[in-house]
Amino acid sequence: MSDSATEFSHVKPGDTAFKSGGLRDFFLYRDLGVAEATHGKVIAHLVKANMAPEKGTGWHRHEADFQIVIMVKGWARFMYEDRETLVEAGDVVHQRPGIRHYLFDYSPDMEYLEIVSPADFKSVDVEPVCAIPDPTPWPEAKAA
Repeated sequence: MSDSATEFSHVKPGDTAFKSGGLRDFFLYRDLGVAEATHGKVIAHLVKANMAPEKGTGWHRHEADFQIVIMVKGWARFMYEDRETLVEAGDVVHQRPGIRHYLFDYSPDMEYLEIVSPADFKSVDVEPVCAIPDPTPWPEAKAA
């Protein structure tokens, strides 16, 4: 088998845990084994809300050849260039290479599947495109 061949991968829900330390500290990430199986050609991970949106992701773009977001639970509001986009559970978004965007609001139960190529894609801050609406306040946590 050559170094560029891909491997079979099957990850069950209990095989990998959600962890901090990903691109954004207010999200948790669950590796789905695709980056290892494809030798870095593609990454697939689940991303979920960990903290209320205060400042969001900031304006940025990705240095990637391909990226899709599939909203699994909840919702998120993005700015794609100067267009506000509500992405709800079941929606699929193809983020064309280099599109300037800003995830600025999301529900407490937000969870999405992100698939990107290459696996080691870069996130690059960009100048603001337009003003960002305020995020929706999360309900206060009930005392146990």
